Amino acid sequence: MKDVAFVVIFLISTVGSIQAQQMFQRFSGMDIGNPELKGSFQFDKEKQQFILHGSGYNIWYGRDAFYFVSQEVSGDFILSANLKFLGEGVEPHRKMGLMIRNSKTEGAVYMDGAIHGDGFTALQYREKDNDETLEIASGIKAPDFVQVERKDDEFILRLSKNGEPLTEVGRVKLEMSSSVLAGMFISSHNEKVVEKAQFWNVRLEKPAVKGDNGYQKLSPSRLEVLNIETGNRRVIYETETHIEAPNWSQDGKFLIYNSGGMLYKFDLKKRIPEKINTGFATSINNDHGISFDGKMLAISNNMEQDGKRHSLIYTVPLKGGTPQKVTPKGPSYWHGWSPDDRWLTYCAERDGNYDVYKIPAEGGEEIRLTTTKGLDDGPEYSPDGKIIYFNSVRSGSMEIWCMKPDGSEQQQVTGDVFQNWFAHPSPDGRWLIMISYLPEVPAGSHPRNQRVMLRLMSVADRKIKSVAFLYGGQGTINVPSWSPDSKKVAFVSYTY
Repeated sequence: MKDVAFVVIFLISTVGSIQAQQMFQRFSGMDIGNPELKGSFQFDKEKQQFILHGSGYNIWYGRDAFYFVSQEVSGDFILSANLKFLGEGVEPHRKMGLMIRNSKTEGAVYMDGAIHGDGFTALQYREKDNDETLEIASGIKAPDFVQVERKDDEFILRLSKNGEPLTEVGRVKLEMSSSVLAGMFISSHNEKVVEKAQFWNVRLEKPAVKGDNGYQKLSPSRLEVLNIETGNRRVIYETETHIEAPNWSQDGKFLIYNSGGMLYKFDLKKRIPEKINTGFATSINNDHGISFDGKMLAISNNMEQDGKRHSLIYTVPLKGGTPQKVTPKGPSYWHGWSPDDRWLTYCAERDGNYDVYKIPAEGGEEIRLTTTKGLDDGPEYSPDGKIIYFNSVRSGSMEIWCMKPDGSEQQQVTGDVFQNWFAHPSPDGRWLIMISYLPEVPAGSHPRNQRVMLRLMSVADRKIKSVAFLYGGQGTINVPSWSPDSKKVAFVSYTY
């Protein structure tokens, strides 16, 4: 049964909210297998969270009875969510999770990531209509994050618990239609009982077609805000236009991102982008940021120089104006202001090697800070100005490093199996947020169209936890993106 009241309330919400919640509008609820007690769901528009109420004898054997909140999806996709049961529950084998299902019939082919009331978790699936259910058990008990993915006829389950990276439980090959139902489910395992479950950070992402690196066809974008205290993500703007690299204003009222070579101011109340006047600079890339006093922007703009197009660094008033060139040589890619706004730090290629440099904000002689062979990138000052963080391949993988502002005492900060890029210190100096690629991504590569993580590191003890799993990469979080109160981070995720 559809939640008609929910649909009506949702559709009469403001235009800005509809813009930011296109994905959520497409979910609708239904009972599968005609359970005695009917299910329902509510959607919290502000928190972007679902609560499912459902009954049903089970999802097992050759037929199922449960409540399903889903949408029709064609082709390959990734579906993810945080989730938890609400209430103590009656049956230890009640189930909740994410499901990909071939049809609405009670004996349909399906796969899911099913979490039981007692914490047991498994990839469960049915190979043929009305066949017995099969499963691949997980060693992770009561995970708090589930991800299911379809790649052609292969269906994959991944799990995370307590901020750990995703673990693949298994993958199975199933014959399903090109268009299937994908969504959230709950089953009480008791016909006389209705159980409840909460789902948040629900994301349905469509990857690029095989072989598309993201430059032939630019992806639509979701501008998101992550609350690092609660772990809740909110989509604040969805657009068919490709946008990148949000900065957060020093007064906390707006974001700035780049799109199509221009910069846009995005008011967090109005939620409408407004182009910033940057004069002749109309080929701006995703390396830009706001000065600590909130008056100036540093931008990286592609310009003709010595018969080649290079990225050069300029400064321009935040309110708009004529850019002033800072770096005489290119390519140069801005990444950080010093807290006193006297210096800019950046990545630049000179004589075939990419290193970290700094230069006076008004221009002058550049100072080379790293000399190790290979890529050094993403330099950014700590808020007290005593450290510059950067990422480097010098250890063989891409890791976060730090050094003093004069380039001395270079030390490795991270060292794990992931490729770690762009460590952004929080304004209070307590945290670093970074983007991490899977190990198989080449160390010196920062591609689009990848399954990536945002990870949060405590500066005090260097403990790291995963705070967001998403489809993104290049453009997601290249530049400083913290809210001034150090509680939130803005980033971009992508879907086709």
